[in-house]
Amino acid sequence: MEGSRPTFEVRIHGRGGQGVVTAAELLSVAAFDEGRHAQAFPSFGSERTGAPVVSFCRFGDTPIRTREPVAEPDALIVQDPTLLHQVDLFKGLRPDGYVLINSTHSFAELGLEELGERFRPERLLTAPATDLARQHLGRPLPNAALLGGFAAQTRALRLDSVTAAVRERFPGKAGERNVAAAGACFEHVERDLSEVAGA
Repeated sequence: MEGSRPTFEVRIHGRGGQGVVTAAELLSVAAFDEGRHAQAFPSFGSERTGAPVVSFCRFGDTPIRTREPVAEPDALIVQDPTLLHQVDLFKGLRPDGYVLINSTHSFAELGLEELGERFRPERLLTAPATDLARQHLGRPLPNAALLGGFAAQTRALRLDSVTAAVRERFPGKAGERNVAAAGACFEHVERDLSEVAGA
C-alpha cells in the first residue's frame, strides 16, 4: 500500500438496495484473501430501499483495533451520484485520497470542479458502473463493477482478489456476471488513467 499508514480506509456511499454493505464486505474478504487484516461494517440512516447508506472498510498488515466509522478515508466510492449535492460526501477525505463516482459524466459535468483544487485531480475518476452492470448482469447493481474500478484506481487490492471474493459471495452465473462487470470497470478505469498519464 502507498505511504506508511498502517491501514487503508474506504467509505462507500449509496442507497439501500444498491449493495453498499455488500461492497464493503467484498473488499474486506478480498483483503483477507491477500493475507491482510480487514473489517467492514455499515451505518444505516434507514434500511429502506432508496435511503442513503454508508458502509466502511479498513484493511492493513497489522491488527485493526478501532471500530469507529471511517472519518478520514483514503478512498471514497460513490455508488449513487444523486447523493453528491445532498451531503458533504467528501468530508474528511485525505488530500491524497481517491474518489470513484458511478457516473457517465465528468467531475465538471457533475458540478465538482472545485474538488480538483482540494485534491489530486488524477485521483478523481468517474466510471459508468450502472451501465456496465446492466450490460453484464441485466440489472442496475453497480457495486461489483465499482470494486473492479477501485482495484484499478488505487492498486490497494488486486483484481483477482476482488473477483475471488465476488465468486465466493455469488456462486454460479450471478458471480460470473458480477466478475465480468468488475473486469469491464477495471479496464475502463485503466484506460482513463492511461489517458491522464499521457495528457
